[in-house]
Amino acid sequence: MTAHRNGAPVLEVKNLSIRFGGLRAVDDVSFTVERQRITTVIGPNGAGKSTLFNLVSGALRPRDGQVLLEGVDLTGAPPHRLQRAGLARSFQITNLFPDLSVFETLRLASQILEPPLRAWQPVRRSTIAIARAGALLERFDLAAKAGHKVAALSHGEQRRLEIAVALAGEPKILLLDEPTQGMSHGDTEETAALIRDLAADVTVMLIEHDIGLVMSLSDHVVVMHQGRVLAEGPPAAVRADPAVQTAYFGHA
Repeated sequence: MTAHRNGAPVLEVKNLSIRFGGLRAVDDVSFTVERQRITTVIGPNGAGKSTLFNLVSGALRPRDGQVLLEGVDLTGAPPHRLQRAGLARSFQITNLFPDLSVFETLRLASQILEPPLRAWQPVRRSTIAIARAGALLERFDLAAKAGHKVAALSHGEQRRLEIAVALAGEPKILLLDEPTQGMSHGDTEETAALIRDLAADVTVMLIEHDIGLVMSLSDHVVVMHQGRVLAEGPPAAVRADPAVQTAYFGHA
């Protein structure tokens, strides 16, 4: 029976650890990410959140521990292999080609859906990628900007486009590193609604500093402190935890 059929978590992180010199950036971290739910990792600056994402997504290889995707051990696998297995991520700093058009950005990201034999064929024959790009333009409210260069988009539009790029390959789990960073209040609200909508189709794991947004958006919260998991659970339970209030909110 497959992981999907037996209800097993999409992602399992087991005793994950890495050191940089004498610093234990991630120290014996374990948690699971349930299917089609929003799991948010929070913690003070330097808690190890982005390092954890880099370990899970293959940018870094852990010293100890395991990363299992749909029950398959992919610990230390390179990002392209993890992408093929169904894991996609966005980055804290927008990472797009400014001179490409919005449509070409999404068409290129969707190329992974094409059969390998089409890799060297003319772009016009990339019918699957073209259709996927069109669907993403509509879903992310970017159709009116399809022909615009990425550099001409607002900050909020670029962040939305980056999420669309990560979603282009139809992943099983989507990792979003501070997706609302630098956004206006209006853009933040729109992005939160978008993430809620995405969770109907794809499991979402994110890092986010906006506590109000975390509490309203998340199904499950993992709190990191000094490289370790301090607490985890439903948002209300985590916020009420005295250890979390002391370490994260600065009061008991």
